[in-house]
Amino acid sequence: MKNKSTLFLVQAAAIGAVYVVLTLVFAPLSFGEVQIRFSEALTILPFFTPAAIPGLFVGCIIANFFGGAIPIDILFGSIATLIGAYFTYRLRNSSKFLAPVPPILANTVIVPFVLYYGYGITLPIPLMMLTIGIGEILSCGVLGMILLGALSKYGSHIFGNRQAV
Repeated sequence: MKNKSTLFLVQAAAIGAVYVVLTLVFAPLSFGEVQIRFSEALTILPFFTPAAIPGLFVGCIIANFFGGAIPIDILFGSIATLIGAYFTYRLRNSSKFLAPVPPILANTVIVPFVLYYGYGITLPIPLMMLTIGIGEILSCGVLGMILLGALSKYGSHIFGNRQAV
């Protein structure tokens, strides 16, 4: 049992670390009212392992903190990623094409309100939902599905607890 909990912690930490690095390396694109957060492609990882849920959540908190986000963004932006990751995990036994939908929806709905009320960006919320949604579709829907396809063949070997799809 200790081996499984160690594996869980290592997977969560590795996923969180990669999320932080990708967010900060591409920081100019990762923040703002028009954003493509490449690290959000990792939100398909709960399809393979539940360790991705806390890994993505903590990774997002750390990335937002070191990216200079305000406290409300650190909290609610990370909650959006947590919600997306949790529901991706819940959909793991359905079609793999549904994996990116929860993070796309969670971020499209939550992040524009953070930008509007937290940062005082006065663009209309529906417009920011469109811009954030497009960024999420690109990062989760396109890059995430490429990642999912690449991992589908070897995911059971990498994560140790999921059949290849």
